[in-house]
Amino acid sequence: MSRRNFSRLAAHIYEVSGIKMPETKKTMLEGRLRRRLRAVGVETLDGYCDYLFTGDNLAAEGLHLINAVTTNKTDFFREPAHFDYLVAHALPSLQARGIRTLRAWSSACSTGPEPYTLAMVLDDYAARNGGPDYGILATDLDTEVLATARAGIYPAELIDPVPAALRQKYVMASKDPARREVRIVPRLRSAIGFARMNLMDDRYPVGDPMHLIFCRNVLIYFDKPTQKKVVSQLYDCLAPGGYLLLGHSESITGLGLPLQQVANTVFRRGN
Repeated sequence: MSRRNFSRLAAHIYEVSGIKMPETKKTMLEGRLRRRLRAVGVETLDGYCDYLFTGDNLAAEGLHLINAVTTNKTDFFREPAHFDYLVAHALPSLQARGIRTLRAWSSACSTGPEPYTLAMVLDDYAARNGGPDYGILATDLDTEVLATARAGIYPAELIDPVPAALRQKYVMASKDPARREVRIVPRLRSAIGFARMNLMDDRYPVGDPMHLIFCRNVLIYFDKPTQKKVVSQLYDCLAPGGYLLLGHSESITGLGLPLQQVANTVFRRGN
């Protein structure tokens, strides 16, 4: 791919998704886009770029381009200290405020392990503490990973981090042992609404304020102005006393937002 075409792609990707694409990621981008060549009927990456930016092709192919460049690393119970904090502190605090139906949002849900982990934790807590009820919104920019998340079917080894007691309650093994697949139980799948959303949008149509917002390992792909824009809009979606959880290497230092840090990468909105 020529330098000129890489620059065109990088500028478009940044404009649409906020994802930075420096020169050091040129080889990675080329590798991810090669599977689109046959799909659009071209032989070279430069030919793909010519196709992409010709006529109305960007409207249809642009979604596949963004799907190709997004990173979808995710696991069940990833960064488990966050879920420990929820059970020990955040959920009792919200319950003490009289929250009867807790609203949670996984804002970059990828293939689904994060919202399903959250559903397990919330459901188990509610069963042991007489509530609260809960509903989860799970969104992502990538339509392909959302399809996987909706199905809730995973390789059996992916649920290894799930504690045995929760695995027994919330995970079903395939009837065919040779398939080595598991599926999340229907009760948890029905508690989660999956939808495509771009965190670069000017507003997030999530409905009523959220008590928990997970936006983990996303800000690392954005520059400082984009980070401030995104976190400011997430803050606007938080209910008073609600919690924002970021990735273990992320911070809001220097963004000037009225959030109190209450644990490592856990922030609380004031009353």
